[in-house]
Amino acid sequence: MLALLEAGPAAGVEQAWLRGPDAAVAGGEAARWAAEPGQGVADAAGWWASVVERLEEAEDSSGVPATAFGSFCFDPARTRALPVLVLPEWTLVHRHGVTTLVEVAGRPFARPPRGREELLAGLPAAGTERAGVTEPLTVSERAGSLDADGWADRVAQGVKRILAGELDKVVLARQVAAVADRPLPLGRLARRLHEQYPRCWTFLVDGLVGASPEMLVRREDGLVTSRVLAGTIGVHGATTPETLATALASSSKDLQEHEYAVASVAEALSPFCTGMNVPDAPYVLELPNVLHLATDVTAVAAAGTSVLELVAALHPSAAVCGTPTEVARELVAELEELDRGRYSGPVGWVDAHGDGAFAIALRCGQLDTADPTTLHLYAGCGIVADSDPDAEVAESEAKLVPMRDALRAVVR
Repeated sequence: MLALLEAGPAAGVEQAWLRGPDAAVAGGEAARWAAEPGQGVADAAGWWASVVERLEEAEDSSGVPATAFGSFCFDPARTRALPVLVLPEWTLVHRHGVTTLVEVAGRPFARPPRGREELLAGLPAAGTERAGVTEPLTVSERAGSLDADGWADRVAQGVKRILAGELDKVVLARQVAAVADRPLPLGRLARRLHEQYPRCWTFLVDGLVGASPEMLVRREDGLVTSRVLAGTIGVHGATTPETLATALASSSKDLQEHEYAVASVAEALSPFCTGMNVPDAPYVLELPNVLHLATDVTAVAAAGTSVLELVAALHPSAAVCGTPTEVARELVAELEELDRGRYSGPVGWVDAHGDGAFAIALRCGQLDTADPTTLHLYAGCGIVADSDPDAEVAESEAKLVPMRDALRAVVR
């Protein structure tokens, strides 16, 4: 499976979703949503419902349904980017130790069956999967619309607006560009991210690649789960993770930021769910480069509620936008001076049964639509009344580490 991802376009792989031992890689297009500017998840849900109605039985003997991969914009009204929802011709799924090839069958999506053997026959021989990609790749980095100092100034402006009573929290993102001397191998980047961050959700969807620690929502057989992350401390120096975890768990600034994020998720899910469980206090999620305050919210979905409906209700949460939502969204547009595109939007998959999983597109890079040698990297921080601009810059640097490390691994 990872060899397929490594081979990327040479093996026909265009979409991927991985976490731990489970993985799905996919290629081809049986159907693609023709998104228009300003459209979002609710529009995609209508299209997907019509596709499912037209699909004949698309399950093999394992009972795995046809699956579409999607990626949506942070703010559809303020972006040049378009959202994505695509039904691949084939998806190779590895789950619970079993690998299954799922192909879309029947009109209007008919195509000759290719079979696992034909698909896997295209892989390089064992030990040679990286042949042809060993030539050194040169990558440089340049600042986005704001350098670190300029972004710190915007953080300070955000704090002033919060202290003035305009809002409680705003999430501000910064951008840097990684520029290579030839098109970037996104499949290889996804593989490195998965290897380095196996507890995160690694994704590759239409030029958006990353490893997110935050599950916006998962629906599986009616059970709904959302992992909320807000409140972060970087792993640095000789300070032990235990000491850092204690500091994070006792930080009033981070606890306040986290409280806003959890409340926004619980409020958004409540009309669609019953039996909701919201833990009283967060736990500390430890990743190689950062520690996060985390809360796992669980519930039971109302009958007939698909994962896309839940995604539409949840996005944007306070974890990526702020509180109150509309005031924060306006301030983000005013202060950031960048087009987030699909960064911090939902990214994941939905199947023909309405189950699926969507992470928030964090710790990621977005391929420049006009230049396949440029990957835009992003990091965002939650700003509240006690936020310190220099500390937020340091936090943003820590959040850029996964993509920078993956790029360095690919350069070698």
